[in-house]
Amino acid sequence: MSELEAAAEPGPADGSPFPPVDRAESGQKLLQFLQRRLNLPPALLHRWVRTGQVRLNGRRAKPFARVNEGDLVRLPPFAGTLAAQAGAPGLGARQSPAPDTQPLPPLVARLGDILAFHKPAGLPTHPGTGHADSLSSRLRAHAAGAPFVPTPAHRLDRDTSGILLVAATHEGLRELQQAFRERRVAKEYVAWVDGAWPHAAPRLLRSQLRKEGAPGAERVRACADSEAAAAGAREALSIVRPLGIGPDASLVQIRLLTGRTHQIRVQLAELGHPVLGDAKYGWGRRENCPALCLHALRVTLPDGRSVECLPDWTGPYALAALPAPMPAEAAESTPGQASAPFSSNSAAGQPSGAPH
Repeated sequence: MSELEAAAEPGPADGSPFPPVDRAESGQKLLQFLQRRLNLPPALLHRWVRTGQVRLNGRRAKPFARVNEGDLVRLPPFAGTLAAQAGAPGLGARQSPAPDTQPLPPLVARLGDILAFHKPAGLPTHPGTGHADSLSSRLRAHAAGAPFVPTPAHRLDRDTSGILLVAATHEGLRELQQAFRERRVAKEYVAWVDGAWPHAAPRLLRSQLRKEGAPGAERVRACADSEAAAAGAREALSIVRPLGIGPDASLVQIRLLTGRTHQIRVQLAELGHPVLGDAKYGWGRRENCPALCLHALRVTLPDGRSVECLPDWTGPYALAALPAPMPAEAAESTPGQASAPFSSNSAAGQPSGAPH
């Protein structure tokens, strides 16, 4: 028995089972389920399971056995007290958010077990160095004590606004993350870029991108195909079509075919048309310009359902209507080319105006 266990006095919930496994948490591995519920070190929980102190439906179980809806999990003595000391919100008891809890972003749609939020620019997806506030931490605060805390299935850069999908169940999270890994989820963006975009037709952008720098200060760079393998670069593909072209700034729509870090920002900057407001890869902020004019416009699920929202940009940068969805078909670019054209008959939506 550890010092932590020895110091804990059995509480009223110790030795009793959790409430039956909820549908929202069904499908988790037993160890993962215990971590989410108790907020205790995995090594401690693994030992409890291995030594038979945790029972699944009255029997011993392995740490990686899956729990299903309706299953009963019994805890060892003092588990509830340890969980309370570790800051766990309770054994299945839903709690009201604290009065100072930050509000959740606008909910655009709910598609079964999937929540689509309009993440504002400036709000990180996850907490990190120098910022505790994030979408995931707000979800955790609003769902304190819930059987399963809704969890972002992907991420957007801190200063990128737009559609972000959150799974309300473990099974939904697993399926959605798998769909993202297999590139079965279509993601479209809109961006204002510097200068007059030179292509009237949609273009396929192809780059080899590599990360440089320490975690938290990473920068992504493009490299030549001949250097890609040695540099640990990965191929980045996206389709770009213009929605409005002006002499000083252009509005473009982007469909990602891969999901590399900072992909859109780097690819557009490499072509000499960085995203407006991008101080890292471009020229920084302009007058009356949002901090970063990049917005996740639309996400389409493998079954064809889509969620979409316009950015909150105002003045000459505002969009009056949603652009039409972009097709997935594109001509392959030849080696060494930055971009190649492809044909499309889809009509693009129009911006309210092009800044000059």
